[in-house]
Parts: sequence; structure tokens; C-alpha cells
Amino acid sequence: MGTGKESAAPGGRNHLPATARLVGVTLDQSTILRWSEDVEHERRVAIHDLLEHNVFWPLGPLPKGCEGPFRLHLAITDGRLVFHIHDENERPLESFRLALTPFRRIVKEYFAICESYYQAIRHARPHEIEAIDMGRRGLHNEGARLLQERLAGKVHIDEDTARRLFTLICVLHIRQ
Repeated sequence: MGTGKESAAPGGRNHLPATARLVGVTLDQSTILRWSEDVEHERRVAIHDLLEHNVFWPLGPLPKGCEGPFRLHLAITDGRLVFHIHDENERPLESFRLALTPFRRIVKEYFAICESYYQAIRHARPHEIEAIDMGRRGLHNEGARLLQERLAGKVHIDEDTARRLFTLICVLHIRQ
């Protein structure tokens, strides 16, 4: 199954093919009225960085011959985070939902610290910005770890992929 560059899967027992990755990510914008310039920038950067480097491997049975790469559409429907996974030709492969309740506290705190960060980069001294940024990164890491835990048994992702996906989950929460 492996072709080219491979990386260890959970537990180190298996190897993932080089095609265990995302080549497209979209967000459901039907519930979004408008994103601020800062949020739009975060969304663009997260998707760009995610597509440059990621590890994404659905753990459920895949159709015969499907080894990736994959496309992902994220949405929030009925208070749940919805993952729609497609093959690279946009054929649906799998969809599943995650409860958002476990993410609410982290997302709320992350929004608050991001607001402080955006204000600080406009007016604060460098050491104040650095202190806020450290707190922001800590919450971001906590959200990424939670996402990896919640995806266990559904999709294998690495830490960097989890961080970028957590950013996109936060973007989906914004309804300005």
C-alpha cells in the first residue's frame, strides 16, 4: 500500500502512504455572515499551511483502491462539527460528526486571548505581545490535542494538522 515517503501511524505498527494527506479543505460558509480581516487572514494561512504539509488518514474502511489523497469539507450543523471526507476527485467517502461541547471552553478562551493579541500587536510593547502570544499558543495546542483525541478511531492526524484544523474549527464558530 505504501508509496514513496511514509510516516508511522498511531502505535508505530503500520505505515501511512505518502497519499495520507489533504489536497483540499473547504469550510461551510452558509452560516457565516462575515469574517473580520484578522479572521480571514487566519483562515487563509491555516488552509495554506495545512495543504503544504499535513497527515490525514481516515481509519474507517475505504473503497477498494482509494489510498488518498483526500479533500475535507468542515461544517457545523445542529451544534455538531461535521467532517465530510472526499477522495481527490470529490467522490464522497465518509462523513461523521463530533460533539462541539468538549471544544466550547477552549474556543471561548482562545477567542478572548486572540482578541487581546490582535489589540496588543497594534498598541503593546514587544514583551507584552510575547506573553499574550505564549498563552494563545498554549490554548491552541490544548485545542489541537483535544481534536486529536476526539478524532481517535476516525482519522489519524499529526500535531501540525490538528493545530491547523483547530484554527479552522475556531473560524467556523465565528458568526459576526
